[in-house]
Amino acid sequence: MEAVEYFEVECPEKAGGDYYRHIADVVLLDHNLIRVIWKLHIFIDPRIPLFIAAGRTRKVPGIVKLRDFSDVNAREGKVTISIGDESYLAPLLQILWEKFGKERVEQPDRFTIVMNLSESELQGLEDLPVYDPSESLYKDLIYALQVIQPEGFKVRRQYYGKGRFYLVASEDTLPEDIEEIVREKFSLMGESL
Repeated sequence: MEAVEYFEVECPEKAGGDYYRHIADVVLLDHNLIRVIWKLHIFIDPRIPLFIAAGRTRKVPGIVKLRDFSDVNAREGKVTISIGDESYLAPLLQILWEKFGKERVEQPDRFTIVMNLSESELQGLEDLPVYDPSESLYKDLIYALQVIQPEGFKVRRQYYGKGRFYLVASEDTLPEDIEEIVREKFSLMGESL
């Protein structure tokens, strides 16, 4: 497992900073995000009150296509999909049902799907996108940061894109210059927003 390259907790109280570092360690491990996060800077100041978690993710694996986990065999309009990895079976079935209708998708066993498709429907089937890891990563990451943030910090702003993310939270309204403060936290990591 790769370690986080940069991980700092900035807090005016040393004990508070140590406490939040421990909380962040536990939450990120529990949510299996350590292998995904490359850099993380957490700023917490209860006097303001303000919490900022800014960071960068490692390169996320690309979109999983049908051909990545199964074999597609077509003969005279009958298509047989042999599943090699069941991890993507549920999302695949959802996609096939939406695209072709449940009545046209047969599953004689858990490793096989059979369909009758026309030549035009068969085009590009192997390249069908089934799962995008970045979608669930964003949800998991923001959820984990919300768990880490202090109780009662309900005013939030969050961002995720191009491998960068942040969550800012407060009990009160957020400072007007919050974007500038977030940029400063990114610069401490040697990054830009």
